[in-house]
Amino acid sequence: MDILKVRDAKDVEQAVQAAIASEQPLEIIGHGTKRMVGQPMATNALLDLSVLNAVKSYEPNELIITVEAAAPLSDVKSLIDSKNQRFAFEPMDTAPLLGTSGAGTIGGMIGAGLAGPRRIQAGAARDHLLGAQAVSGFGDSFKAGGRVVKNVTGYDLCKLLAGSWGTLAVMTEVTLKVMPRPESERTLVLRGLDDGTANQAMTAALGSPFDVSGAAHVPKSALRDAVGALGSLGSPRDALTLLRLEGITASVVHRAASLAKQLARFGLAEIIEDERSVAVWECVRDAEPFAAKGPLGAWPVWRIVCPPASGSTLGERLVRETGGDVLYDWGGGLIWAAIPPRPDAQAALVRQRAASVGGHAMLLRAADEVRRQVDVFQPASEGVAALSERVRRGFDPKSILNRGRMTRGQAI
Repeated sequence: MDILKVRDAKDVEQAVQAAIASEQPLEIIGHGTKRMVGQPMATNALLDLSVLNAVKSYEPNELIITVEAAAPLSDVKSLIDSKNQRFAFEPMDTAPLLGTSGAGTIGGMIGAGLAGPRRIQAGAARDHLLGAQAVSGFGDSFKAGGRVVKNVTGYDLCKLLAGSWGTLAVMTEVTLKVMPRPESERTLVLRGLDDGTANQAMTAALGSPFDVSGAAHVPKSALRDAVGALGSLGSPRDALTLLRLEGITASVVHRAASLAKQLARFGLAEIIEDERSVAVWECVRDAEPFAAKGPLGAWPVWRIVCPPASGSTLGERLVRETGGDVLYDWGGGLIWAAIPPRPDAQAALVRQRAASVGGHAMLLRAADEVRRQVDVFQPASEGVAALSERVRRGFDPKSILNRGRMTRGQAI
């Protein structure tokens, strides 16, 4: 495989122009931690952005940071943490689930757009992307958005890059909004609830005035091992329903006590604090009970988004019909489903059940041969697919960038 290592954004532009001239599609990587996600791509040319790893500017008082696309996510998080700030959308670290090393890059974080438990409160990755510099599939550099929230020139254009998995443009630099880290954190833990009752408890908590920033349910299971902070709470022997509160210490303490009283009908809530709470939510964020090194590490894992009120019904049905295992986040609106291995990862069944409640499913983890046989990303309706294709052609008419990653059969 030809590996094209770039030194700067101008090199990226020249590499894309050469690929267009030779009609050679490029696979784009930073650290390559998410290469196992998406349809397998047919290309023998790799565009390596790993040298584009600098922090260009960081203004803690203005709550913005500008970094090159291949800046290591772990380093950037450490930097903003040193100023008591964070990415509020809580980006997922896919390494435990995929069995890779390292947390990837900022560009990979935006390209994947996988927000964590705080998505229900803070929004998605795209909502925190203020601006970007990138090279399109025409071989032209462009800028979108700006370095302040007020600058809306091209603001929506850069939002298209979030969740595009590198199929629209090669990001070289991004500007992101950061937020202050709260002074304190508490998590209420309810034990022994079945999925339906847990869904009711999460709905009640999210509908309360106590500003819940995380609502997840980890069912009891005979398939999983105890994992990290969740294991220390008794998972998977016990079902755990988790509700997070963040803010000033006095406020968090008061809100946690008040929420526990409001949810008393669901059982006595244990309250865990600060570092212990943070560790629990990192486990939830990264779907660690289904980690590649665990007993379900060889099973395909689906990421299913659905209306929160339907989450428990859908999850229980999938477990019953497939013999799999599930975890719930976003108050029931996000389901992680590990399914016993089959050549088709039971895609038709999973998507039919998800569609029946108005949801959609993405096959986040599966072997190469499985991903060749099924659609990894949710197939769009005819109208949406046509619109998406027009947008893609507006950025990359010859499908040079990550050809076939999001659409099965395109990698020819």
